[in-house]
Amino acid sequence: MVLKRYQRAKTGFEALKSFDANKYLKKIGLGKEDYYFWKQVGKALLCTYTLFGVAWIYNETSPLGWWTLKPKPKEEKELAHLYERIKFPYPGDTEAMEEFLKKGGMIGSVIGPKGTIESDKVKKELQDKHFELEAQKLWLRMRNEVIQELQERGYDVE
Repeated sequence: MVLKRYQRAKTGFEALKSFDANKYLKKIGLGKEDYYFWKQVGKALLCTYTLFGVAWIYNETSPLGWWTLKPKPKEEKELAHLYERIKFPYPGDTEAMEEFLKKGGMIGSVIGPKGTIESDKVKKELQDKHFELEAQKLWLRMRNEVIQELQERGYDVE
């Protein structure tokens, strides 16, 4: 029997050959036995992100809107053109920028309404509707007062 007192130090290629990466990978759950599990996890992540990506693209480009089952109110449909997404030209492209400005592109933004002409028109329509409602309320109130007075005097009014 031969006693081993000191082992020769391994350097360079010898040290690299003796290093067993699988031993360390197995300890953290990445060994050859775990290959199938991680393959399934990868497939699941790929499918999930694909579905989210398709939904996101559909949301951006759909003519139907995102929640098609929920009906939009009439007011929202009428004002939808005010909140359209604006495609801005690339900075430095002078032709596209001039064309963009001719169309009145910088008047509004993605969030706010486009331009003063349209908003004045919409304001006027809303104001007309408001006046119409107020006039109708006033008319009904006056009519009810007249009916009440006539009933107090003894006339039969329906």
